[in-house]
Amino acid sequence: MTTPAASPIRVLIADDHALVREGLRYVLDADPGIEVVAEASNGRIAVDLALQHVPDVVVLDITMPEETGLKAAARLREALPHVRVLLLSMHDHGEYVREGMRIGTHGYLLKDSAGEELRAAIRAVHAGGTFFSPAVVKRLSSADAVAENTPAAQLEQLTPRERDVLGGVARGLTNKAIAAELGISRRTVEAHRESLMRKLQIHSVAGLTRFALEAGIASAG
Repeated sequence: MTTPAASPIRVLIADDHALVREGLRYVLDADPGIEVVAEASNGRIAVDLALQHVPDVVVLDITMPEETGLKAAARLREALPHVRVLLLSMHDHGEYVREGMRIGTHGYLLKDSAGEELRAAIRAVHAGGTFFSPAVVKRLSSADAVAENTPAAQLEQLTPRERDVLGGVARGLTNKAIAAELGISRRTVEAHRESLMRKLQIHSVAGLTRFALEAGIASAG
């Protein structure tokens, strides 16, 4: 007894350029396990067609007229939460990727990806997973590494008492004055200052003051 063939993955593609849609369809038609059920030239039409055809996966270009891919994705996630959404773009901008993740889309693919990568992305999101182009993953990792070095992120490394001492240093108080204000010994203040400089890799009072200003825990006035 033969096993019945699995139903093909039903896909809707949306891009405002007819040549791009034609290329996407050509790539997907090469896979017998994928069927393109509809095409749209903007986000509004994509949502209307998705409601009509109820595809398994919707491939949305981000920058489209009338309604962007991100706006269409948000509406699709609300109207058809079981439909998987794959964003497509020429750009690997972190803000686009993060907004897509916030909305609840399932992948982000660059337009210069190979055809097999597009097919793999569709299969992956249809199976319940996610798929991001390697270049997008690399960009996000770099952005996260930079974010870890921002004053706000570095501030999270400090204990509440170290922040108190940092605020005192930024206001130009001496160790003795900071100790009196916080009700601790001057030696304890010195220990906290040493810890601050070590954690922040700052080696001067001027540097600590500048950091405090940038982190928003001391005023410039």
